[in-house]
Amino acid sequence: MPLPRSGGEADRWRSPIRDQRYDRLPLMFASESRAISELGPSNLRRLSGFDAMSPSWEALARLLEPLETIDASFDVPSSTEPMARSRADAIAVLLLRCRDTGRPYWNWSSDEWGLLVGQSETDFRRRVPGWAERSTRSFLIAYAYHLGPVGIVTSAGRLNRAMLAARVFGHDLVDQEVGHIRAVLSQWGYQYGRDDSKGITSVVCQLFLINRSPHVEDFTTALFERVRSEDLLTPGIRALVYPVQRAVAFLGFCDGPPRVVTSSVMKTTDVPPVWGDWVERWYNTSTLTPKVCRTYRAKLLMTGRWLADRHPEAADPREWTRQVCADWVAAVDRMQVGEYAVRTAALGDRIGQPLGASTKDGYITTIRTFFRDCQEWEWLPLRFDPQRALSTPRSIRDVIGPDPRVISDDIWAKLLWAGLNLESADLFVSGSGHYYPMELVRAITMTWLFAGLRSNEIARLRAGCIRWQHQGKPIPGDAQQVLAEDAVCLLDVPAHKTGTAFTKPVDPLLGQAISAWQAVRPEQPKAADRRTGEQVDFLFSIRARAISSTYINGTIIPMLRQKAGVPASDVRGVITSHRARSTIASQLYNAKEPMTLFELQAWLGHRSPESTQHYAKISPNTLTKAYKDAGYFARNTRTIEVLVDREAVASGAAAAGEPWQHYDLGHGFCTYSFFEQCPHRMACARCDFYTPKQSSKGQLLEAKDNLQRMLDSIPLTDDERDAVDDGQVALDRLLDRLTDVPTPAGPTPRQIGAPASATFLPLINAAGRTGDCGGCG
Repeated sequence: MPLPRSGGEADRWRSPIRDQRYDRLPLMFASESRAISELGPSNLRRLSGFDAMSPSWEALARLLEPLETIDASFDVPSSTEPMARSRADAIAVLLLRCRDTGRPYWNWSSDEWGLLVGQSETDFRRRVPGWAERSTRSFLIAYAYHLGPVGIVTSAGRLNRAMLAARVFGHDLVDQEVGHIRAVLSQWGYQYGRDDSKGITSVVCQLFLINRSPHVEDFTTALFERVRSEDLLTPGIRALVYPVQRAVAFLGFCDGPPRVVTSSVMKTTDVPPVWGDWVERWYNTSTLTPKVCRTYRAKLLMTGRWLADRHPEAADPREWTRQVCADWVAAVDRMQVGEYAVRTAALGDRIGQPLGASTKDGYITTIRTFFRDCQEWEWLPLRFDPQRALSTPRSIRDVIGPDPRVISDDIWAKLLWAGLNLESADLFVSGSGHYYPMELVRAITMTWLFAGLRSNEIARLRAGCIRWQHQGKPIPGDAQQVLAEDAVCLLDVPAHKTGTAFTKPVDPLLGQAISAWQAVRPEQPKAADRRTGEQVDFLFSIRARAISSTYINGTIIPMLRQKAGVPASDVRGVITSHRARSTIASQLYNAKEPMTLFELQAWLGHRSPESTQHYAKISPNTLTKAYKDAGYFARNTRTIEVLVDREAVASGAAAAGEPWQHYDLGHGFCTYSFFEQCPHRMACARCDFYTPKQSSKGQLLEAKDNLQRMLDSIPLTDDERDAVDDGQVALDRLLDRLTDVPTPAGPTPRQIGAPASATFLPLINAAGRTGDCGGCG
């Protein structure tokens, strides 16, 4: 709530000599100089005879009266004896300096006051008589605050300004006004809001002294602008002006502090001026997001350097032709890293390497967008079609495709373990302790590990974005603690890069971490969402400020890597926030019961499945399993049991033509040595090489104890594979086709008189089971 302004003038502080009329003649009277010399330092220090109406003291009434009024306004500790001595010393020093300069203190310049008080206590002791007390300097500065120029406080060097403000304005008033600032900052979660934090007291007291008012309501926007522009605060506390101004703005007395915006000024070195002017005109008109605009402008300026080098006549976009477009596309296709760039320090050893396909496409897309916009806005004549003249060549487009940079399973498992076991000792510690509360850091970490969101989306999550359901019904209050195992946690994601706001299910662990943070989250003022323009309550906000979208890359990931012992990079490059999105999506896509591409599209918030393909990658294990389940090899080959008569081989009977290799057809044996070449192998025509199992010869063969059984793989033709897969219908077609095909013995099935329902070859599948297909007889 804004702080109400003070009731009236009676409640406000004012300088004790503000409304008094004093004799401010610029020169000392001779009687005044003579009286100071007659009294001497010893009497002046003790104010000896000050209450008596001695001629010497009476001569100094013009100089002493303002000092008496100021003395009466000082708020000093109750033990006044040391303070009274220091105060008397300060008056003595003032009077002696008046005599020496020949002018009263009203007319001293800032330099003269500065020479008197010095830049430190040591410097002061060198400038004044040795009898001056150490605390005399603080009283002199207090007198100077009322009597001297406005800038004396800022030019006094090292000084306890909080003590000076309390002495000048009063301890109670200063504590009350500083308390208003503390209350706001404490509510927002600032450590400065603690009572033992002296930084805020120091900066607020300095602002009181500079503004010559101890009232927060007098802190105007102009005051803060002046403090920044003139650098009026001591170096150690300048950074605290920002939270103080935010608190004063919240109280309703000034505008908020200016946002610190990184300079977006691009170096226009070697860029033709006319091209640079067109680029700036486009930049100031484009409706692309600021980040994209800055990226495009850098590439357009690089194009300008290429123009200065290769086509200076086309520096004006109105002079571009299809030939210049073709030359630019060709130049990009052959361009190297760092070419036509100004800042190359961050490129490292990549300088001189060929550009990647995506980078080439980005350069061409930038100039195409530039000319398309300029033509649509009727800035340029329609001399060519940018979509055709500046299209990305197919040789570049064909190389670009979905390539998710998935973090390997072992590294991701270690990062998950580190996040689930995060402790206070793992947090980075600054000089003032942990920068963010543990609950906030844990909630951000769990969101990164489980939500699959972009870093910008994480930073823009709203307070209350977690909802719980059980059996399709909302869970009120904290009931999710009871139903944590079977409760469904839903996360509301705000409007993002590629779509509108949506809701997605997430792991309950994430919901519990966010709930824990919301339970201790300090109340925060609403802030503008930079994407939607709405005033919202950001979930990850503290000290009246949302976390930066770079916080995950800059702090969370290094912290988890250090705890898990994981390197900063893997084979796919640096481990970044966005790679977690690809990793989670790929794991969901390759799960035991995987999400479909369309389900994953909805979970990621994409507008089209094409975008999802850039995140979901089929793992080698999943692909291997799918390949094995497809049975490519088993579908094109079948195994058959072969009986080898070792006695016939050993006795030499096989060499004499005796059968030694018998292919088990289920209903009989085939002794044809080139069985895999027989066209009738799948539907035996029972030629001379065939031996029925029911015959005495077949029974004797099976009774032999010297047989070696083995399996032989038989490749199948399309007709044979159809017969295996489709059964009797396909077998009949196969039989019809083989009716006039000769058997290994010579006659055809028609000549042999084989029946139409010829027996189908039993097959042994990959599991080793024997079975007959539909046509077996």
